[in-house]
Amino acid sequence: MRKLSMAVLAGMSLVACGGPETMQETSEQRMPTYEEFEASATKDVEGVWIVNGDEAVENLREYYDATVARGDVGSSQGGLAVYYSGGDIKWNSTTAKNLTYCISKTSFGSNYNAMVTAMNSAAAAWEATANVNFVHASSYDSNCTASQSGVVFDIRQVSGQSYTARAFFPNSGRSARNVLVDSTAFRMSGAWTLAGVLRHELGHTLGFRHEHTRLSSTGCYEDAAWRGLTNYDSSSVMHYPQCKGTQTGDLVLTSMDKTGARALYP
Repeated sequence: MRKLSMAVLAGMSLVACGGPETMQETSEQRMPTYEEFEASATKDVEGVWIVNGDEAVENLREYYDATVARGDVGSSQGGLAVYYSGGDIKWNSTTAKNLTYCISKTSFGSNYNAMVTAMNSAAAAWEATANVNFVHASSYDSNCTASQSGVVFDIRQVSGQSYTARAFFPNSGRSARNVLVDSTAFRMSGAWTLAGVLRHELGHTLGFRHEHTRLSSTGCYEDAAWRGLTNYDSSSVMHYPQCKGTQTGDLVLTSMDKTGARALYP
């Protein structure tokens, strides 16, 4: 399972991708055993499991049983794919319009202002196309922790992690609802920006899966716990470039990303 940070470290080598996904491609992918899946996951500084490079999971066994082991959920029916497990994993309409967050002044230190600016830019991209609203509750920035109940999620800086940044899904408990940004994110070179990385991570917070999991031929298949909102999009903001993605610049929302986002949050 490839990590988001690998694209930066590898200089974003890109390979052209194939056509739309099919159910046959998904079903032919061999599902890993739980032991194999556990070996591919890591634990981060919060003590939660990190799977698929940048997704936080509180209970690894439950996640495996509900997603990886099923292998029968992926659907090519009408470029985003939403996390699906007995239904779409998304925010209700009320919460979606009041996704409050804090940004830790303590952990970011001198990077705090850069983080505020990048987060504003990333949030604006999703807000411009879907009926969602991210609200920076700055009054909590001095006490921005995983136990801060005054916000929906917290954003903090970490160091020495395997990812550039990691996020969560709407069904995560409060302690796991964090966007953690590694200090290396402020030293990236190449086409990617901090705002671009955050656009990808905020996609997860809204319930969107990695686009490359829809095709086994990407080499980065993860599981079948998704429902297609549009056709497969190799340029999606949710697609890793090193998984045969075709987005050569910064991570930005494509026209199909926008169509899918509006479909889930009309």
